[in-house]
Amino acid sequence: MNEEVSFLIESLADDMTKAMTHLDKALLKIRAGRANPTMLEGIFIEYYGSQVKLQQVSNISTPDARTLFVQPFEKNLIQAIEKAIMYANLGFNPMNNGDAVIINIPPLTEDRRKELVRMARAEGEEAKVAIRSVRREGMDEAKRMEKDGLSEDQRKDLENEIQTMVDKHITLIDARVTEKEGDILKL
Repeated sequence: MNEEVSFLIESLADDMTKAMTHLDKALLKIRAGRANPTMLEGIFIEYYGSQVKLQQVSNISTPDARTLFVQPFEKNLIQAIEKAIMYANLGFNPMNNGDAVIINIPPLTEDRRKELVRMARAEGEEAKVAIRSVRREGMDEAKRMEKDGLSEDQRKDLENEIQTMVDKHITLIDARVTEKEGDILKL
């Protein structure tokens, strides 16, 4: 029975780690006023008849805090990259210098900053919901294990351990969202 308990704990910890990883990726996509190559993640371009991620056909760099520099591997992709960035509706106005696409990141307005903070908080709430869902599954499994022979004290210990893991992850989520809010609101 102890093997089942440790397997359950490992499984729940893994699921909670996945929720945290998802939160980290989601927060990276929310821009904080500085240029970041992840801002262009999720943009696809037409490349020889198929949709390909922008990162697979170009190098994306940040020469300074307000500029993204997209250097395609093939020069004939420059127009397609420009169009894809425009259609992605990220609020960017790409420029083409003949060799690469340059994107100047406009400074954030106060309203946009507040909107981005709301987005960051919403991502944090989604992560908390995912963590709580993992907790519910763990608690249900603990009750099932009690029916299969786990003592009541062991079940309560298991539930306390699950709750401790949940509390730790909720605290981490709050800290990451607060950190992101600080980045967004910093001028």
